[in-house]
Amino acid sequence: MADNSSGKVTEELAALDFAAVSPEEFARIVKGLSAKQLGEVMHGELRTRVLGEVFGRMKQQFRPEAAGALTALIRWKITGDTEVVYETSIADGTCAVSEGRSDAEPRTTLIMADAEFLKLVSGNGNPITMFMMRKLKVAGDVGLASGLTRYFDIPKA
Repeated sequence: MADNSSGKVTEELAALDFAAVSPEEFARIVKGLSAKQLGEVMHGELRTRVLGEVFGRMKQQFRPEAAGALTALIRWKITGDTEVVYETSIADGTCAVSEGRSDAEPRTTLIMADAEFLKLVSGNGNPITMFMMRKLKVAGDVGLASGLTRYFDIPKA
């Protein structure tokens, strides 16, 4: 039964045009799925599409007025079937996102599984709680990591 429902969820998500899904709708979808279901749908091409869309929207959801003069490179390591790395560079009131690991030294690195990442970026997970429960690991500037959500317009479900 659980496999069937997860399979149905995976099929429904695979059929979605993620570019047409608003951040609020994405937050509602994530909120409606269990951590197990989130982990099950994050495989192969669907995982690549979801991560690509989430990171692709970071520039639009960036709040330059909140970041002020902040200059920082944030490395995101999302574990799952394979480890995927993205980097967010904040400088001069702009935000740039790139896939892959650069040679630059990040100010902070966030390491989490697929389900935790989706909960975090959709406003369905508290980063402090996730950190305390060891579902989110932070290397480097923990203060920057704990305040990252204020630099982005994160939807609420």
